[in-house]
Amino acid sequence: MNHRLPVFLLCLLLTACGRSGDADDAEASTAAARTLVTPATAQRGTVAQTVTLYGQVEAGSDSQRMLVAPVEAIVAAIDAPAGSRVRQGQRIVRLQPSPATRAQWQSAQAEAQAAREALARAQRLRADGLGSQADIEAAQLRLRSADAQRTTLQARLAQLDLRAPAAGDVQRVLVNVGDLLAPGAPVASLAAVGAGVARFGIDPALIDSLQVGAPVQVQPLDGRPSFSANVRSLSRVPDPQTRLASFLVDIPAAYAPSPGQPLAARVAVASVRDAVVVPYAALLDDGGQPYVYVVKNGIAQRRDVQLGPTDARQAAILAGVRAGEPVVVAGGTALEDGMRVRTQ
Repeated sequence: MNHRLPVFLLCLLLTACGRSGDADDAEASTAAARTLVTPATAQRGTVAQTVTLYGQVEAGSDSQRMLVAPVEAIVAAIDAPAGSRVRQGQRIVRLQPSPATRAQWQSAQAEAQAAREALARAQRLRADGLGSQADIEAAQLRLRSADAQRTTLQARLAQLDLRAPAAGDVQRVLVNVGDLLAPGAPVASLAAVGAGVARFGIDPALIDSLQVGAPVQVQPLDGRPSFSANVRSLSRVPDPQTRLASFLVDIPAAYAPSPGQPLAARVAVASVRDAVVVPYAALLDDGGQPYVYVVKNGIAQRRDVQLGPTDARQAAILAGVRAGEPVVVAGGTALEDGMRVRTQ
């Protein structure tokens, strides 16, 4: 009997150990069966929904300059062809006087000299008592007219080097070397750079979300740095070709916009303050109905939500989630409502 008691106790001990091991294995198996998710806490904050729009710098009437031939002239050289960026005062086209203009200049000089001599002769005759005061006045009038014509022609001849009146881009050169040009003939057009405006297209359904003065982040598409600008005016009438409404943006002179320059712009079309905000990764969709999973007591609860503005990082929740609740941001696609989960 003394030998049987230890054996009996040993059997009881082994049985208890076996049951404890089975319970641990079952608990471990249950934990492993739970879906692993990553939660994030819904918070209160501000979300601005932005859109990217495209447009270009417009050629304002005050930025267009046309260079013309000051006199009849021949094109001697084209120093800045179309597409050139020029500084103020830089020569674009060089002209030389035509044979007819040279003859006109020589005639003007001769006429001025003759008028001067005629006045001197009239003054001598008047002093000798052989002329009248009227003769002197007529000679003076002739001299003033001759001098004015000579001075005007001289000033025009000094403009044969056609230079940029302001910094800008040469848009067109309308002549070729050797061409004979009439006085006033257009030679080249220049788009002056400086403060300007850009027009951007926008969906007509979004135009009412903008206001005059609203900030716009403008990005030149030629690689230059972005800059801030403001909405100048709105046009709700759709363009017949693009079917887009549009708005104008003031472009600072410091960014030297040139007409036709392509631009992109980011503008806020909706925003909310002090709203419940969740990471954008938490959003799921069921046939157009947005929803999230909220973790409560280890259980994933599906919550249909009403969305407010969204951006690339976060979304405003107008209904369906309260601030402070944990929402699933990774692993949600494998969940169903009521599933047990474990978090990391």
